[in-house]
Amino acid sequence: MGVRAVLLALVLGLFSVMGAWAGDAGPSFPKATSKALGGSCVDDPATMRRHHFDFLKHQRDDTLRQGIRGAKYSLKECVSCHAQVKDGHAVPVNAPGQFCASCHEYAAVSIDCFSCHATTPQHQQQVEATR
Repeated sequence: MGVRAVLLALVLGLFSVMGAWAGDAGPSFPKATSKALGGSCVDDPATMRRHHFDFLKHQRDDTLRQGIRGAKYSLKECVSCHAQVKDGHAVPVNAPGQFCASCHEYAAVSIDCFSCHATTPQHQQQVEATR
């Protein structure tokens, strides 16, 4: 192994230790969105964190190819529960610091769902009544 490779390994190791010392606990969410409105999500948090993109992808395929709507993993329902309300208006879930945006920014992952889909619940009164 060359000197450069050893130095690179040491530097990368140092950065990972520094991250652990800094207490990197992951993304932070606005208080209002730390829990879904209904009391619980469609699956446990660990499963949703790890597999939500798979669920949404399969739901997308079912909807587009078979016309199945309103199934368990609906993006519309995610937005309904996880959009924060501020000053009487829903804040888009992909706005900086909001639910979807927080994790995607932390993981450095592009979020393209909302180039087509709504970022706030369609029924504002329903959101306000449940908060």
